[in-house]
This record gives sequence, structure tokens and C-alpha cells, in this order.
Amino acid sequence: MKKGKTSKINLFDKAKCHYGTVDSKSFKSVYIVLQSWVSPKKELEQWERTTSNLHRKIKHTVCEVIDGVYFDKNFIVDLDLRSSGIQMDKRSFMNLEITLFLKNDLDFKSPILREKLKSIISNVYKFDLLDSEYFSLHKTKNDKVTDIEN
Repeated sequence: MKKGKTSKINLFDKAKCHYGTVDSKSFKSVYIVLQSWVSPKKELEQWERTTSNLHRKIKHTVCEVIDGVYFDKNFIVDLDLRSSGIQMDKRSFMNLEITLFLKNDLDFKSPILREKLKSIISNVYKFDLLDSEYFSLHKTKNDKVTDIEN
């Protein structure tokens, strides 16, 4: 008996994104997943601090743009970016998952829900990931066409 649902969000050139729920019958939470390949823009000794600062910055952005009418003030941000493997001229896989808890009864297919989620992930993508001074984003590990770096 399958209860979960997902829906793609095709907004970004350099990332794959979708949202979903694990239980569409008693719909209480929704997650947004953004996946991309990142490559460092400069050489650093300690990437742990840089990745934890990025994680913190994403949390602050979500906190600023979340709509308190539809979502609870508590949310979970899980940034999976292995700092131990980050090297110049090598792409590392990044998985960002944001879990939001619903305040009101909404349908999973609701256009309001979709727009609110698009707004949250667009702000995170634009202000935290795309404008990062440390990382450039890529949709795939090895692009066929050379990327134009930001």
C-alpha cells in the first residue's frame, strides 16, 4: 500500500528538485529535495566550517521566507555535502532536504502548496547556493558542454 507522493519542480538550470510526502493519506508534512553537483571556487583547508556555515545560512533563509499561515515554525534542514571529499577541479554531490510541517489541511496537489514550496526553494537556490562564494553548481557530474561559471 503506497502512501507517498512526489512532484517535480523544474525551475533550475543547475539543480534537480522535487517535493513530496511520505504519507498522503494523513498529510502532515512535506519535504523539498534539491540535488546538484558542486565544485569549489577556491582552495580551503577546512571545508567542515564552510559547509556548516552554508547549512546555517539555508536555515536562516527558510526561516525568513516560510509562510506561517501554512507551515509550522519548526522545520528540518538536512544538507548532505561530504566536506572530506571536497577538492579543486572535482565535483561533489550535494543533497539538500527541507522538511516542513503543515498547520492547515491542504491537498498535496494544491496550487497554493506548490507555489509556497517553489518560493522557499527558489530563495534558497538563488541566495544561498547560486550566489555562493565557495561553490559553483552543476546539474551533472560531468557535463558534455563546458559550464559557464558564475
